[in-house]
Amino acid sequence: MSERGHIELDRSVSTIVVGERHRRDTGDLTPLVDSLKRVGLLQPVTITPDGYLICGYRRLEAAKKLGWHTLRVWVRSGISDELTRLLAERDENTTHKPLSNIEAAHLYDEMKTLLQEDAARRQRASQFGHENDKTAGQPGGSESEPPGAPGRTRHQAALLVTQRASHTRLEAILEMERVAADRELPKDVRKVAEDELAAIRNGGPVDPGYQRVMAAKRIAAMMAPGAEAKLNEEAEKALEQAKKDRRRRIQENKRQREEEAANRKRSTRSFNLKWAEMDGWSKKYDVEQIAREIKPDDWALFLRVIDETKAFAEAVTLAKEAGGTPES
Repeated sequence: MSERGHIELDRSVSTIVVGERHRRDTGDLTPLVDSLKRVGLLQPVTITPDGYLICGYRRLEAAKKLGWHTLRVWVRSGISDELTRLLAERDENTTHKPLSNIEAAHLYDEMKTLLQEDAARRQRASQFGHENDKTAGQPGGSESEPPGAPGRTRHQAALLVTQRASHTRLEAILEMERVAADRELPKDVRKVAEDELAAIRNGGPVDPGYQRVMAAKRIAAMMAPGAEAKLNEEAEKALEQAKKDRRRRIQENKRQREEEAANRKRSTRSFNLKWAEMDGWSKKYDVEQIAREIKPDDWALFLRVIDETKAFAEAVTLAKEAGGTPES
């Protein structure tokens, strides 16, 4: 994997431009901010020569929280003009015509390479210290996958290019292009791939074409000498991989549902019911007993919830005053 570019040691933070397609939810930056205080920025953020952010949104935001005016950056050269334009988008209303499936696949492949390079550099940097960061501020794959893992990288790249989890479709197009270019395959198989790619360029659907190309490839393999034993072996591998993929999809769907549930804002009615249930709660507990038996961690949790509740109450009071909302 090539890494064309150079390091700038003192890039002004204000000159780094974050495009519309970068996710704005940074999550909890506290561990990362603490890490930057302790050991500095081990892994520079990655930008285009024009200053548009590619990878490192959380690192950039943590540096801003610390009041840093300059940052060490990796300026990645050799990026296509189309990908630079994509990263530079500030408003969906000003974008050029929508990408075709073929164009999206090529940009996705390029973005995937950039994310893999960034993950590899961060992995090397972690050998000399610890930086609790995620790549590029994009949503990742399963938390069980390390940064730079194939599943996570494909997911991130697809979101940046198409704003959807479309990596399966994009990978299918790239695979068809590999089949069309593979001179070791029979000419008629390559011709099927070329015809299906041409149909996709003219607006045809991706999956049916991909299935036809894969079927042609399988038929060619069946007709080759010694194909039966090889096909049986491949079938076993495919079955095992399908089982793994199914388990992974189940886990990923569960994680996504849990994330959505955790982030979903509850209604005012739910708020009212919560506090109606809490009304008079302190009378149900013995102060001396709690003082004797409560564990330090549990007491710290209680105090944290109290502080959070006070802060929320102050914020609501200010909002009500600013909006002129009556107290009753």
